[in-house]
Amino acid sequence: MTNLSREDFLSTKGWEVPGFRVDLWARKTSRWCVVIPVINEGERIKRMLTKMHEIGVPSVTDIIIIDGGSTDGSLALDRLNDCGVAALLTKTSEGKLSAQLRCAYAFALEKGYDGIVTIDGNDKDDPADIAGFVSALENGLDFAQASRFIAQGVGKNTPFIREIAIRLIHAPMLSLFSGFKWTDTTQGFRAYSRKFLLDERVAPFRDVFMQYELLAYLSYRGPKLGFKCIELPTTRIYPVGDVPTKISGLSGNVDLMLTLVKACFGFFNPKFKK
Repeated sequence: MTNLSREDFLSTKGWEVPGFRVDLWARKTSRWCVVIPVINEGERIKRMLTKMHEIGVPSVTDIIIIDGGSTDGSLALDRLNDCGVAALLTKTSEGKLSAQLRCAYAFALEKGYDGIVTIDGNDKDDPADIAGFVSALENGLDFAQASRFIAQGVGKNTPFIREIAIRLIHAPMLSLFSGFKWTDTTQGFRAYSRKFLLDERVAPFRDVFMQYELLAYLSYRGPKLGFKCIELPTTRIYPVGDVPTKISGLSGNVDLMLTLVKACFGFFNPKFKK
């Protein structure tokens, strides 16, 4: 077990990265890794890891789990080892999704991965689609975004309000301001090249990204800077009844929209000294 403080990255890279603990690290076996952010996903993450193991994901790309502080016992090390998980990181500082992603991306880049696929740990996405993201990275794409709304994409049981907000507000606004035609911009299923994440004009390792800001920002910043972007058709299925999501209620959706506006108007862009 290794504890990495923000000073470890700040002093060597100038990156602002939350503190995190390395609870499991096997070894690097691929050019690519899949980052899975989780917090108390229970049976959902167990089912997802089982699926990934059964279809051979660990033989194609290393699996890195970044935990936000789960207390449900769903990340037992013996089970992770059985499923071929390469690393388990646990964030030890404040922050939500964007903070978790900064921990995992910093770790992955330090380990030398050439590209990172990210997929949510709530078992709504089909892990068989990971292969398409790896292929996009192999073919020189810098940013691949999952979409259930393009040809061959599948979306089932998407909450009505969520779908309307994505189709009529979130995706159109990011498309307008970024210059790229996006259709499914709130999804966490995506891939980034090493070149993209390390570009100083992108600069994802900053404390301004604490909650859900990083997703909207990167969707805006990537096309704006001329990086090679693409949308890939994927399958996203919400369960009937209780919807597993960390964004809910009026305040959660208002915050999401405020974040969108800030991203589109350059609020998160890095400030360079003249």
